[in-house]
Amino acid sequence: MAAPSETRSSERVVVAAFAAVVLFVVSWTVLHTGFYTHKQILDTPLYQRYGNAIADGKVPYRDFDVEYPPGALPVFALPGLAEPGHDQQVSPGFRRAFETLMWICGAAALVAMALVLRGLRRGAASVWGALTFAALAPLALGSVILSRFDLWPAAIVVLALAALVSGRLRTGHALLGLGVVVKLYPGVLIPLAVAFAWKRTGRREALACLGLAVGVAALVVLPFAVVAPHGVWHSLTVQLTRPLQVESLGSAVLLALHHAFGLGVTAETSHGSQNLTGSTADATAVAATVVQAGALVWFWTAFARGPGAAEALVRSSAGALCAFVAFGKVLSPQFLIWLIPVVPLVRGRRGLWASALLAAALVLTQVWFPFRYFRLALHFEPGLSWLLLARDLVLVALTALLFTSLRRGATPRESP
Repeated sequence: MAAPSETRSSERVVVAAFAAVVLFVVSWTVLHTGFYTHKQILDTPLYQRYGNAIADGKVPYRDFDVEYPPGALPVFALPGLAEPGHDQQVSPGFRRAFETLMWICGAAALVAMALVLRGLRRGAASVWGALTFAALAPLALGSVILSRFDLWPAAIVVLALAALVSGRLRTGHALLGLGVVVKLYPGVLIPLAVAFAWKRTGRREALACLGLAVGVAALVVLPFAVVAPHGVWHSLTVQLTRPLQVESLGSAVLLALHHAFGLGVTAETSHGSQNLTGSTADATAVAATVVQAGALVWFWTAFARGPGAAEALVRSSAGALCAFVAFGKVLSPQFLIWLIPVVPLVRGRRGLWASALLAAALVLTQVWFPFRYFRLALHFEPGLSWLLLARDLVLVALTALLFTSLRRGATPRESP
């Protein structure tokens, strides 16, 4: 039987989660009004083409190219079935259905955050602060959150964390395996989850959890790989071989050198984004990938060498995601959606600073996206270029903050 204090704590978390969902409804509504509706850059027309093709009975990867993994298909197919037949311009019915799915994913992410905080036995101030931040964060990032499917993998990631900190290790790994085949980035958390399981239950169970993550991913991908191996391989390579995207840290540094010292830079549109080209940009992309991989390995090894506390798992997960976003050769605005439900989970004063830095990065992103994006991406407007560099350096600072928190080790309250 649960102690009265635990019951009251659970009730407070439920109330906070309900309030957060209400705030999220307010945020979602506000995003459909005023300046948020101006100059939107939408991905929903592309999603609608996928959804309509599926509704027409075509097989993804075989009958038409898809640039995303198979786990993303449901959020294209369901709105496509609801509003088929409009290929050239996104229809209101498709967009409403798609946004409804994304709202559900966002609400699910908030509930999952509440479950993580309950599993960590956080106080009321921590619970309310984290959930309120995540519920209002869409207003800081802007309308991009409405027309991208990234709330779907973001919800899966935080649900996986909720399962892990609650001791449901196999469920957590299965969810991470699902997340990988929705959008590849949840894979950066699998080494942390396996190390967490190893420290909690031993090598055999950790390997079983890893096998479950791989098995879930294979179960989703295998049918498409059998029917259309070349199409599935193309969807993977098109993501991994992308050039230096204009909003990445490497690009921001090159643009700063361009304005300060006259370094030559050239832009082109490919892979669905605006990118820098040329030998310098290519070398910068390689260097960014190396730094990104090094940062990830550091977060993985730092956690593996520690006591395996649940708080450290959350902090390491936030740090690994921030490193993946900050140092990658591609940094699209929607990537910041991945951080919104995870970074606020970091505990204490360090968590407050982390949330403040994330809020600054969200606002700085909205300064140019979508309103001034092409002035930055195609014309390299000086003021916007410096703001871009500032945003990317804020993300680096956020990563460094979480980096130093792991270096100092776990506090006594965070022991397993």
